Amino acid sequence: MTSSTGPRPASRRPFYLVTALSGLMVVLTLLGGSLGLSSCSEFNRALKSDSIAYKMAVAQKYYDKGSYDRAIPLLEELIMLRRGTAESERINYMHAKSYFMMKDYIMAAYYLENYAKTFPLGQYTEECLFLNAYCYYKNSPAYELDQSDTRIAIDQLQLFMVRYPQTSLKDSCQNLLERLRIKLEVKEYHAAEQYFHMRNYQAASVSFKDFMRKYPNSDYREDAMMRVLRADHALAMNSVEKRKEERLREAIRSYRNFADAYPEGVERDDAEKLHKELNAELDRITQNK
Repeated sequence: MTSSTGPRPASRRPFYLVTALSGLMVVLTLLGGSLGLSSCSEFNRALKSDSIAYKMAVAQKYYDKGSYDRAIPLLEELIMLRRGTAESERINYMHAKSYFMMKDYIMAAYYLENYAKTFPLGQYTEECLFLNAYCYYKNSPAYELDQSDTRIAIDQLQLFMVRYPQTSLKDSCQNLLERLRIKLEVKEYHAAEQYFHMRNYQAASVSFKDFMRKYPNSDYREDAMMRVLRADHALAMNSVEKRKEERLREAIRSYRNFADAYPEGVERDDAEKLHKELNAELDRITQNK
């Protein structure tokens, strides 16, 4: 039995309440639609208008409120219409910056660089050149992938600092460069490590040695030196007899380099074990001569 004091089922709401709610929804829908249509109509009117001033005003309005997708088509027309005028620099800047604000870093890099070439002494040239380099930074992929954009970003940031040695963006450039260089460092370390996992010990040893020469202060240096020792040890112990003595001595040098650099290294015990094996094998060879 249903309580008479309980809530009234939705299906039994008074007709006038349902009607009022439906009417409100219709009004809100029409209001939203009219606002959208009004915005679309202004955009379409500006596109079709012969008034450059009107196009500029609407483009500026969209740009200021962050509607870059609508500002761009108008600015593209204005670039052609106002070429060679005093307004041209500002229009080109807004057009390039719009792509940047939309996070379309490929298009933004192109137009930001184009602005800097067109207006080398322009009001926004320093900003555009920095943002151009930043676009390549943003397009720099994970270290496993091709690092062409990473290298371009490094070049562009370095060129920017050469061109603007007193820039207020110097610290930002240095931070970005450090992140990009670490990415290249990690990529090269893992490339050398891949040789080790494939048991191509000779290539692994060469690659890790090249890595240490290129990145002498790397956080991976201790591990890289140990990898060189492991690779040289494996190569020597599995070498043909005529090459074995030479490779054993090379592996022992790798041990000494590691022991001198990291006397308290976390893998010192493993290094000592490999060293004993190398010495024992070298003794065997020299005694049999």
